[in-house]
Amino acid sequence: MLITAACSSDSGDSKPKSDGTSASKPAGDSASPSASSSPTVAPATYKTLPDACKALSKKTLGDMVPKADSSGKKGSSDEPSSRASCSWSSLSNNGVKGSQFRWLNVSLLRFDSDTTRGSGNTQAHTYFTNQVKDAQSVGGAKNAKVVPVSGTGDEATSVRYDLSKKEGLFKQETLVARAENVVVTLDYNGAGLAGDKTPDPEELAKSAEKALKEAVASVSAVNSGSGSGGSSAGSSTKPSGSASASAGSKKS
Repeated sequence: MLITAACSSDSGDSKPKSDGTSASKPAGDSASPSASSSPTVAPATYKTLPDACKALSKKTLGDMVPKADSSGKKGSSDEPSSRASCSWSSLSNNGVKGSQFRWLNVSLLRFDSDTTRGSGNTQAHTYFTNQVKDAQSVGGAKNAKVVPVSGTGDEATSVRYDLSKKEGLFKQETLVARAENVVVTLDYNGAGLAGDKTPDPEELAKSAEKALKEAVASVSAVNSGSGSGGSSAGSSTKPSGSASASAGSKKS
């Protein structure tokens, strides 16, 4: 009775069966798209993170922070599947010439794909961009220079600057790289204290870029099960094209 009343109200004719049938189709049709068009997003490429304190080789640590404990200091807020960090501090005493200070920190952050926030790659790209901006806006920084880093993940940038502290003039290198849905941030700084010479910024930059490549490779290694960052360094610089494209970023 309800269908007949609806039809007669719409068309005014005396054929409720045919009109009722036609009126019931749009309701069924409108239900199908809503069920089939549930939001979807590509799954995140990397599912876990390496131990940040093991992301760099002992040789690299020996070159960059020679007096540091190679085991490093693990971040207090680490969550193995989503965030990890480790730092090393080194002070080389050169007697009456003073001393050389070095500090190194590696941080890794992984993003999961989410229908609300978007793909892991997209979220990682946004975070990568913000990290680079933050590195350029450090208070008191002078002679800032932004340099693209090639051959490392999907995109990578180095921000270097000078920072004067009461202990002396520090040369700072902050490098940020994105590999699919993971962002690696590496901070490395050095200073000549108590009269020792200021570190060569080019040498610091060269060491920092090498370490960044190792850290990015360790992400690929732990997810492939190879267990060796060096063995998967090539794959970390050649991520899947489809995943990279979803972030709208430029490959290095």
